[in-house]
Amino acid sequence: MFLGSVRPGIKSSAGKSKGRGLTGHGNKYLARVSGEAAVTAGRSDTIFGECYRRIARRRGKKRAQVAVGRSMLIAIWHILADTETRKRNHIRQLQALGFTVTIEPAA
Repeated sequence: MFLGSVRPGIKSSAGKSKGRGLTGHGNKYLARVSGEAAVTAGRSDTIFGECYRRIARRRGKKRAQVAVGRSMLIAIWHILADTETRKRNHIRQLQALGFTVTIEPAA
């Protein structure tokens, strides 16, 4: 995942690049928002805040920002994926009982 504002250093020797370069993949806007959310979480009394402070002490604020931002995105993905799975399962169960299911967005 590419996190926009955090850029690792690239060293070159004899015309060869060394170190970890950026992949160029990922949404740079989402990366910035997740970074800001991670810094904000670092000031809160949550599990993400504890994680941010622990990593920031050992590895630095920028690495903590990337790590916690990524953890937050993974947690959000799991919540949304679980919601979709539950919705599909409920629809299947109703259809198995003989109901015709039509889903409309809420007003």
